Amino acid sequence: MLTLVLPRLVSFEGTGRRAASVTERNISCLRSTYWVVMLSGFLEPVLYLFSIGIGVGGLIGDLRLPDGRLVGYAEFVAPAMLAAAAMTGALSETTFNFFGKMKFMRLYEGMLATPIRPIEIALGELAWAMVRGVLYSAAFLVIMVALDLTSPMRAAVMLPATILVGFAFGALGMATSTIIRSWQDFDLIASAQFALFLFSGTFVPPTAYPTVVRWLIEVTPLYRAVDLTRALSLGPVGALQLVDVLYLLTVLAIGLTVAGRRMGRMLCK
Repeated sequence: MLTLVLPRLVSFEGTGRRAASVTERNISCLRSTYWVVMLSGFLEPVLYLFSIGIGVGGLIGDLRLPDGRLVGYAEFVAPAMLAAAAMTGALSETTFNFFGKMKFMRLYEGMLATPIRPIEIALGELAWAMVRGVLYSAAFLVIMVALDLTSPMRAAVMLPATILVGFAFGALGMATSTIIRSWQDFDLIASAQFALFLFSGTFVPPTAYPTVVRWLIEVTPLYRAVDLTRALSLGPVGALQLVDVLYLLTVLAIGLTVAGRRMGRMLCK
């Protein structure tokens, strides 16, 4: 008797294999209505780009960068919207959905009855969040190229940068989800996310603010993401972008560590 064996998404073993099984579980549970949710999350930064970047930008005209160059306002705003799209996609999966699976569906308690460890659950969920983040980023980059807001070559370089941004915010979102107590706390997360969106050099350079406010802006994770994507889109790329990358890698490492340890304490009692 012949049996059909479907290939797994990945074939390696150990931690990577167990983390990938969490990602596979999420993919296998996809429903048709989920794509509507994903579409709504993608449309938000696109609408901001068209309404503010292009609409308001038509009234503002060109914007002078710190190095003296003049660029169109839409060109200035678009890389920031790209970073915001990567942040939105990652946080959507690793806050609300992750919290529901952990606290109410009790999904991870069943997983821990297998050889999977808490940190491997965190890695698997983070990889799944990046599926959504990469789709948002890739689609937004296509729009940027179509509108001549960046070149195809620069877009190809920006995609890995947005993947790093998504990983960093995904890890931060999971760590936050292990700390919050109830659904009402998501109002605070939404407020913090919107404040980051408005005040991370998204629509105006941080030099437009008072010195103290500028310093606060420049230490936020979204500003470092915006600075990285904007440099890759408009140039030039220098040592400061290495700082951006190291900052985001640090956020990723801290977020994963906190999420893994807190999940271990909460689920392995």
